[in-house]
Amino acid sequence: MKVVIIGGVAGGASAAARLRRLDEQAEILLFERGEYISFANCGLPYYIGGTIQKRNKLLLQTPESMKERFNVEVRVQCEVTAIDRARKVVTVLDLTSGKTYEERYDKLVLSPGAAPMRPDFPGSMLPNVFTLRNMADCDAIKGYLTESKPARALVVGGGFIGVEMVENLVHAGVDVTAIELADQVLAPLDYEMACMVHQEMRAHGVDLRLSTGLEAIEQEGAGLACTLSGGGKVFADMVLLAIGVRADHALAQQAGLELDIKGSIRVDEHMATSDPDIYAVGDAVAVSDFVSGEKAVLPLAGPANRQGRMVADLINGREASYEGTQGTMICKVFDLSAGATGNNEKQLRASGRAYDKVYVHPSSHAGYYPGAETLSLKLLFDPVSGVILGAQAAGKEGVDKRIDVIATAMRGRMTVQDLEKLELCYAPPFSSAKDPVNMAGFTACNVMKGDLRQIFIEDLKDLDPEKDLLVDIRTQSEYDAGTIGNAVLIPLDSIRDRLAEFPKDKRVVIFCRAGLRGYIGYRILVQNGITNVYNLSGGYLTWEPVYGAKNKSCGGGKTTRIPKEKA
Repeated sequence: MKVVIIGGVAGGASAAARLRRLDEQAEILLFERGEYISFANCGLPYYIGGTIQKRNKLLLQTPESMKERFNVEVRVQCEVTAIDRARKVVTVLDLTSGKTYEERYDKLVLSPGAAPMRPDFPGSMLPNVFTLRNMADCDAIKGYLTESKPARALVVGGGFIGVEMVENLVHAGVDVTAIELADQVLAPLDYEMACMVHQEMRAHGVDLRLSTGLEAIEQEGAGLACTLSGGGKVFADMVLLAIGVRADHALAQQAGLELDIKGSIRVDEHMATSDPDIYAVGDAVAVSDFVSGEKAVLPLAGPANRQGRMVADLINGREASYEGTQGTMICKVFDLSAGATGNNEKQLRASGRAYDKVYVHPSSHAGYYPGAETLSLKLLFDPVSGVILGAQAAGKEGVDKRIDVIATAMRGRMTVQDLEKLELCYAPPFSSAKDPVNMAGFTACNVMKGDLRQIFIEDLKDLDPEKDLLVDIRTQSEYDAGTIGNAVLIPLDSIRDRLAEFPKDKRVVIFCRAGLRGYIGYRILVQNGITNVYNLSGGYLTWEPVYGAKNKSCGGGKTTRIPKEKA
């Protein structure tokens, strides 16, 4: 059997290696139009920024190593230009020699990846306007930084590549302006969670401008004058365009294979295209969203590698099916990590899925052990069954562990009730006896059992002083440092002595720092006859990144207002 693989990164390389492990006799031929195969494209920003110092560390396999270890023939700088499905042959252009030839196949695996989008506006093709997708792009940026030593950079786009490049350009000594057309960076996060990332970027000197697009670039001396939406200008020495990628479907389209959403290649649960002898994997294919079941394009390295392995199994007669992509991700943003799995609120609303949510802000490890940091965790779940629909987290440590635990629980179709029961590693340097994942489960179960009624930060704009009383149950010092709106202070430990100050003819909304004291206060009040009570989910720590950064209290009893523009 002869298997031809088109594309030598992630899915393609994984398919080739797995095929050989399963079948020593198969003829395996891999074509890659670039110069390199199996390079660590997720590591490119960190090489540019100097964290990864040796370029060769990015090259996980070479054509020579694939031949020696796996007996896979790899032909780089060879572009497959056509597929003849009837004859089962591909046409190959050798980019070095310019010669064209054909190769037959029994099974064909497409792993063409995706190409960075470069908008067609004036100046987008200027020499010091870059994209980052492959080793050639990486070398161009690294070379420019080394030789030209730019002082200013404009990064366009707030996705993974954009945010990671912002950090690494700062590490390289460059002043960075970052713009994003949406009102937040990192689309897998919901807005209030992304606000924590915004704070971190700005704290490290990044000029972050949201709801801002790029309309034109002009050469101005040795630098670039960049016209932004709204008419403003930013002057930079270099521009990085990181506005997303587009599935490379040209070859599939030429072959008459069916396409799917956003120009992706249509595949079934076995990663087979509309031709049963042709498979497709990686960034170019449409997959099923694990939560909603709807079609999605999710260019992530982990799923691409798993798809490549699965196709190898199928070609060798083994049973396998792809059960969807969760979109599990994590991004390092200076000293902060932000991660997510499953659906966010935007996706759940778009699919019409009923959901509830909780926020918790526990310590990343035991609070009494030195170095504990606040970990912010958001959990989304079905309000009836408790099935976990998604999670997001941000913090300085422990984000990966908690998102991975919840991602695993989701893959097993577990519920928030199951999160209560999880027995996770505990020692003071690593966690608390009640892990943040457990805490999220406890809180969600309290909501489902009716032991807690919640209100969310977006609901605060609708509070009516005639009908609602907002109560800050933190300490005097916390209150003096900043509170929400016109909240009155009644510290938690004084609630039982001040029950008469809670009106029974109004809705009472209480909040604390993170939500736990609010839950305790809620239980005290409802069991003392004050039943129209709501606790602000996640407390002040959820509210402050969204609203507090713009409207800081000056202390001395002054309060911040509740803005209406971002509710």
